Amino acid sequence: MADDKYPWDLHPALTAERLVTVSRLLWAARRDALGNAAWALGDDAWSIGCRAYAFAKNRITRLAERGAHNWLRVLDHSNNFIFLIEGVPVRFYRGPADEPTDRTLRQQEAEAQQLSLAFHGDEAAEGLLFRLAVETDERGQASRVVFLALRGEGGRVECAWSVPLQVERASPAVTPTVQLTLLQSEPPPAKPRRGRRAA
Repeated sequence: MADDKYPWDLHPALTAERLVTVSRLLWAARRDALGNAAWALGDDAWSIGCRAYAFAKNRITRLAERGAHNWLRVLDHSNNFIFLIEGVPVRFYRGPADEPTDRTLRQQEAEAQQLSLAFHGDEAAEGLLFRLAVETDERGQASRVVFLALRGEGGRVECAWSVPLQVERASPAVTPTVQLTLLQSEPPPAKPRRGRRAA
C-alpha cells in the first residue's frame, strides 16, 4: 500500500484532527453495535454490521447538525452515505483497507460532482475516491481505521494512512497525549451531593 503521501497532501481539508474525530465515531459505533447485540434473539455479524453502519451515520449526522465542527456536513443521508470534510466527499466501509470491494470503489454521481467542486475542477480529482476503512478483528471489534485515497476502477492506492485514535500536541515532551472526546449517547454523570456540615 502507498505510504508516501498523507491525506493533507492530497487536500488541505483532510487534516489529521478531522479524520481522527470522524474515525473515533466509526470506532465507537462498532463498539456500541456489538455491545447492544442480542445474540440469543438471532443477532449475527450481518445484523451487527448493519447496526454499526446506521449508528455511524447517525453520529456523524448529529455531530454535523450540532454545528460545533463547521467543516463537517452530510451530502447524502441514504445508504450511500456521503459526508463532507470542508467540502471534500468521504465515505466509509467495514473491511480490509488493502481489499476494497467493487461496491467500495463505486463512485456516486453526487460524490463525483462534489469532488470536482472541492478540487476546483482540477484534473487531479479525476477518478479519485476518499474512503475510511474500518478493519475488524475476529470478535468483530474495530481494530483500526485507515484513510484511503483510491483512483480508477481498479482502486489504485494513492494514500493509505492508519488513523491514530489519539492526537499529540506540538510538543509531546511537555504536553501529554490528548484523547478526543466521543459523542456521548449516555446522560452526563449526576453531580455529587453535598454532605451535611458538622455541627
